[in-house]
Amino acid sequence: MKTQLLVETPTHKWLYFGRDPEKNDKIIDTNQYLVQSGNQSLLMDPGGIELFAPMLASLVRHIPLEQLTYLFASHQDPDIISSLGLWDQTLPKAKLYAPWLWEGFIRHFGMNNISYEPIKDKGGKLQVGDVELQFIPAHYLHASGNFHVYDPVAKVLMSGDVGAALEPAEADIFVDDFASHIGKMEYFHRRWMPSNRAKSNWVARMRDLDIQYMCPQHGRIFKGPQVKSFLDWFDSLDVGIGLD
Repeated sequence: MKTQLLVETPTHKWLYFGRDPEKNDKIIDTNQYLVQSGNQSLLMDPGGIELFAPMLASLVRHIPLEQLTYLFASHQDPDIISSLGLWDQTLPKAKLYAPWLWEGFIRHFGMNNISYEPIKDKGGKLQVGDVELQFIPAHYLHASGNFHVYDPVAKVLMSGDVGAALEPAEADIFVDDFASHIGKMEYFHRRWMPSNRAKSNWVARMRDLDIQYMCPQHGRIFKGPQVKSFLDWFDSLDVGIGLD
């Protein structure tokens, strides 16, 4: 599995995990992100059950396993969190932060030891070592209960399925040319994002944040001016109309 340091500050760092070359071609490619600070770490959207072994092997090359203290699931889909049952056996003292709406569903993936910490609809905050992260509401983008993670210090937004693109697993992890990348995102957003009202509300709130890295769960990462380009494009896109 490919790993890359995205951002490092005096207090913490963001790591990217993805593009597993051993992945079954019929399984959608996913991105995983880790925030590490001091003796604590948060792993965001840790992935499906088939990804657990390569994800764990990659992770322990960067942090001791006991420093993985928190998991985050943006919503309930299997590519997000179906590995939970295996993490539950590996990290019995960890806490999972996820939408309150999905607790009864996510527990179907297996959860006897990890503590479920429900995130209320309005969002919340989590202290990871020396950095405070924010859970940003992103309901109906695409799940009815959905959150993103914002780091105001490193200026990184983990944007879940917003910004996702469908392309081969060997693709680069960063957007190189925004105009040519649109074709890889358009169908996904038209089909998976059900609400123009929710989309416009989210875009308006994101314009108030200082975002230098926008990191989706599929596809490529947006940097610098590409973030505004994405917000402008997404704001103008008519979503919920993927059925032609």
